[in-house]
Amino acid sequence: MPVTSDAPLTVGFDLDMTLLDTRPGIRATYLALSAETGTAIDADLVVTRLGPPLLDELRNWFPAEDLDAVAHRYRTLYRDHAFAPTVALPGAHAALDAVRAHGGRVAVITGKYEPNARLHLEHAGLRADALVGDLWAETKGVALREHGATVYVGDHLGDIRGAKHADAVAVGVATGPYGAEELLAAGADVVLPDLTAFPAWLDGHLAAR
Repeated sequence: MPVTSDAPLTVGFDLDMTLLDTRPGIRATYLALSAETGTAIDADLVVTRLGPPLLDELRNWFPAEDLDAVAHRYRTLYRDHAFAPTVALPGAHAALDAVRAHGGRVAVITGKYEPNARLHLEHAGLRADALVGDLWAETKGVALREHGATVYVGDHLGDIRGAKHADAVAVGVATGPYGAEELLAAGADVVLPDLTAFPAWLDGHLAAR
């Protein structure tokens, strides 16, 4: 069972498709990368499977010997193409406000390249007390433990794995590639349709501790 604690509340959040709808910006970046490299990339397919590390996706389109250079170029192009079309998902601002209303801290734990994740948060007007990037699944759990997070909110099965690795309450949101049944089957303790339901859930969760 997830642990409870008398320590100050810290709630972790994933970024892509949990706090932000980054699909338009990621799609635009892959189209720019495709045009620059001459490599055909199905950007519409790419944005249906966000979550795993960037190199995992790039392996579908580029040879292994080019991956590091292509990843660097993608992250550079990202700054020109990804921020303007990205919007906060419904309830994102209210969810962070709800954590702070309980005297808590917000830790954004994401697979995204950390400098770009920071710029995303700034562009969207979302403030994190801690930000750790370039993590996936169980490695997210390591960061959650380090920051004392007892709740982790995410849209991906890898986010559920990260929460479980940290013995944190795994809150799934069905705003990404997986529906409620899949998130529950992966071990989510609760699944919300989106972050608009999070403040009320958090109130109830803390009242029951």
